[in-house]
Amino acid sequence: MKNILKYSILMICGLVILACKTEIVEPIDLDALETGGYVRTVSPYPVSSSTFNYKITDMGGTKMEIVAEAVTPNKGADFASYELFVKFVDATASNGTKTTSILPLKTILASAFTKDAITGYPRATITVTGIEALAASKLVIGDIAAGDRFEITGTMKLTNGKTYNAANTGANITGGAFYSSPFFYRVNVLQ
Repeated sequence: MKNILKYSILMICGLVILACKTEIVEPIDLDALETGGYVRTVSPYPVSSSTFNYKITDMGGTKMEIVAEAVTPNKGADFASYELFVKFVDATASNGTKTTSILPLKTILASAFTKDAITGYPRATITVTGIEALAASKLVIGDIAAGDRFEITGTMKLTNGKTYNAANTGANITGGAFYSSPFFYRVNVLQ
């Protein structure tokens, strides 16, 4: 009986040891992971739906202006350009329905960005006046009214041909306060 008890205890210990055995897993090759980029809105911070406005009475003088920073794993070295697109949303029926599709607005090349001394990432001030938004939308002042809006979207292009925008970027980047990269700017039309 004494031997049976000893063998039983040894057998249970052996089963416990074998049950805890795991196979060695290869570590993740971090260099092989694909990475991308985003254009962070440095200023104004945070960006909200009421941040930017165009005044009908001063379309040339009112503007959407941001300080943008191109963020990639190599401090922006593979950043090629930031393309902006515009869509006019007619929210007032009094002057007809003039809502447009998404149209090209402007492209800001990486050469227009300069390295920030603090972060090391390339930065640029991007401005879109009301006149520029109207022209890109193929509209005239009579086509817009207070309550309408322009929706300006951005697409970051890298030197390897990859592009990043709100459609293929996660919610943490586009909606998160830390990354502040909505790739989307709403400009309200005011009287």
